[in-house]
Amino acid sequence: MAISANRLELLQIADAVAREKSIDRNIVITAMEDAIQKAARSRYGTETEVRAEINAKTGEIRLQRLLQVVEAVENVSTEISLDDARARNPEANIGDFIAEPLPPLDFGRIAAQSAKQVIVQKVREAERDRQYEEFKDRVGEVVNGVVKRAEYGNVIVDLGRGEGIVRRDELIPREAFRTGDRIRAYIYDVRREQRGPQIFLSRTHPQFMAKLFAQEVPEIYDGVIEIKSVARDPGSRAKIAVISKDSSIDPVGACVGMRGSRVQAVVGELQGEKIDIIPWNEDPATFIVNALQPAEVAKVVLDEDAERIEVVVPDEQLSLAIGRRGQNVRLASQLTGWAIDIMTEQEESERRQKEFQERSQLFMDALNVDEMVGQLLATEGFTSVEEVAYVELDEIAMIEGFDEETAEEIQARARDYLEELEANLDKERTELGVSDDLRSIDGMTTAMMVALGKDGIKTMEDLAGCAADDLVGWTERKDGETKRFEGSLSGMDLSRAEAEAMVMAARVAAGWVTEEELAAMSAEAEAEDAEEVEEAETEAAPAGAILNG
Repeated sequence: MAISANRLELLQIADAVAREKSIDRNIVITAMEDAIQKAARSRYGTETEVRAEINAKTGEIRLQRLLQVVEAVENVSTEISLDDARARNPEANIGDFIAEPLPPLDFGRIAAQSAKQVIVQKVREAERDRQYEEFKDRVGEVVNGVVKRAEYGNVIVDLGRGEGIVRRDELIPREAFRTGDRIRAYIYDVRREQRGPQIFLSRTHPQFMAKLFAQEVPEIYDGVIEIKSVARDPGSRAKIAVISKDSSIDPVGACVGMRGSRVQAVVGELQGEKIDIIPWNEDPATFIVNALQPAEVAKVVLDEDAERIEVVVPDEQLSLAIGRRGQNVRLASQLTGWAIDIMTEQEESERRQKEFQERSQLFMDALNVDEMVGQLLATEGFTSVEEVAYVELDEIAMIEGFDEETAEEIQARARDYLEELEANLDKERTELGVSDDLRSIDGMTTAMMVALGKDGIKTMEDLAGCAADDLVGWTERKDGETKRFEGSLSGMDLSRAEAEAMVMAARVAAGWVTEEELAAMSAEAEAEDAEEVEEAETEAAPAGAILNG
């Protein structure tokens, strides 16, 4: 049978649209069917359930009206009685649909316009879905594109099968693009939005530089050299930490390249951004010293709980270590994940002298001794009255100018001082209303009970309701800066593990859980963390079968 020109033209249009929009031909044909159905409803009545089918090979259009089989007909346009239905199809039952052929439809101008809108909308939705599905798994890639237009500082990029946007704050400062320029950028997010999928590109993202290095350095691409972390001040300076899995390959030298060819290729793409390539080290102190290059470091003091480090540099190196407007130390902090405090050797000396004087004064006041004795104790490394009270007597007697009798007297005074201090603390605890029950918790001291009472934690139930962070504090890192939040027992030489043990012991003592339940809950939590939960969307199938009448 010959295919008419109109039918052939319908299939050619479907093929052309599918090619142009890079979508499935069947999607275009389905859109045409929906458009014909909409036009048919306007012709036969909006309440009529019309189905249109286009033969994908011949282009033939077939229209049918669906009538639901019911016991009593209320609307002849949508329903058919069981007897009439069985006269057409003996297998018909209540709830089924009988398909009744309709004559071909002549489109009027309004119906044709309406059908066109439906097709355009469906094709646009299909194109958006195709773009989203294509780019959603490409987050983390570097792509090349052509600048389509620039508006309000944002750059719209033609990616071939999609359109991306580089927002103003994702562009390197002082760089400008014009229509037709080629641009390379990093895909950092793809979102499905009402106006279509939004592909967000960046040239300032730290991983953009990491990906550029992977393109320029074969050892990174092959996995021999690993990029551990990146910190950038876009357009100005950056630091990148690398490590080699092969001891015979120098990671820094490989990234620099012969006469700096590899790093210069990246620098050129980043508008002259200066890049410091740092050897990564699992020892935080060594890594931080490396990260502060080119400044020289004399000494470091780590506080691992707070992830904070004090760095001492020679006086003439201070400005180099801090960098212009704090850039060098800020990038080093972002690179390592540690908060870095920088001081000169002179400042550290003054601080040590101040601490020495404070300890000497503490011993003078607590032990009722003269300045010389207080300074001798501080010089020997004693930092608290507790140490003096409970160390071996020989350690005090060995101090030059002391004898055993002097040592016994000093220890006796230290213990008297501590007993008086304990009595005062216990009195304060009682006034605060802190329960005696808390003493049963391992590691709990009267000073801790007073500190808890001041924060409103006065009973076993109160302590049981706490988290470890409430006791020892926590740190939050945002925009490269670390902020410290203090807990009730901050500064009392209490580790996080000890704080967690105290809270768990309080929950057992309060009767919230038993030891066995606690162990079971811990095992269950570990199992839940390891388990991946997947959510699947299901589409409901239409009720009732469709039978041809």
